[in-house]
Amino acid sequence: MLWLFLVALIGASAVADDPHPLSEDYINYINSIQTTWKAGRNFHEHVSMKYITRLMGVHPDSKSYTLPAKEHLVGSTGYSDLPENFDAREEWPHCPTLREVRDQGSCGSCWAFGAVEAISDRVCIHSNGTLNVHISSEDLLSCCHLCGFGCNGGFPGAAWRYWVHKGLVSGGLYGSKQGCQPYAIAPCEHHVNGSRPACEEGGRTPKCQKKCEAGYDVPYNKDLHFGKTSYSIENNIEQIQREIMTNGPVEGAFTVYHDFLSYKSGVYQHVTGSALGGHAIKILGWGVENGTPYWLVANSWNNDWGDGGFFKILRGQDHCGIESQISAGIPA
Repeated sequence: MLWLFLVALIGASAVADDPHPLSEDYINYINSIQTTWKAGRNFHEHVSMKYITRLMGVHPDSKSYTLPAKEHLVGSTGYSDLPENFDAREEWPHCPTLREVRDQGSCGSCWAFGAVEAISDRVCIHSNGTLNVHISSEDLLSCCHLCGFGCNGGFPGAAWRYWVHKGLVSGGLYGSKQGCQPYAIAPCEHHVNGSRPACEEGGRTPKCQKKCEAGYDVPYNKDLHFGKTSYSIENNIEQIQREIMTNGPVEGAFTVYHDFLSYKSGVYQHVTGSALGGHAIKILGWGVENGTPYWLVANSWNNDWGDGGFFKILRGQDHCGIESQISAGIPA
């Protein structure tokens, strides 16, 4: 029995010696590994890990709500006619939402954010810039009861289907007074002393309200924007690229590990830490950096996080599942 005691003691000691995922030691350890990206402070060391875990709002059952797959025709030349680098912000400069980074606040609403961000971009792209609108994350989060559990996680595919069948009103960022239903959950301060309140756990899903905020002169049912079709893109690099290049950004989902929390620059590859959960984001392009292929992605943790709110992640190996759950659609 002595050997069992010693094994347990060594195991407990190893766990105790592991640096906290938000500590300087952990950040320094990531940077000590020869990898393709750099870590830095995004969250204050004392931010609750329960709060951070809640940000991963892709529900484990989301793959059961995958949309029918759409396939792009591929010529005999295959990849050769695709550009090495593509950035939707440069391809469609007349669409300002492409450059925006939203903040989901203390809510597991990434599944809704990834959808409305890409939908907003596509409304502009498919109208040739004649219609610029912020599609409301508030409306989708609070009113799509078949999309999951609000701030406790949801299904990206169901969000796109809801846009087609029920429509979504306009609505900007928290406190923006833009559109019918701006986001009601306040952003929070991750690591700097600023104007945002401190990040806290919990927070209920806002109540569904089929009306616009006071002062907006368009009725709710007249402000609805609809999708014509919604679909998924199979786990195929070229198919995803062609979809983005043809129709605009897509919503993707991937598994977040501890080390991702400290991403600052470069091409992210998971190197250390445990899984925290599934997270939805907007993929808006691709490229190659120092020989490493990547997807260009917008996060929804405000522009203090990462590289101005954006990040790059390894492309071509379904890294952390980034290529296996792509949702999209075409505006009506």
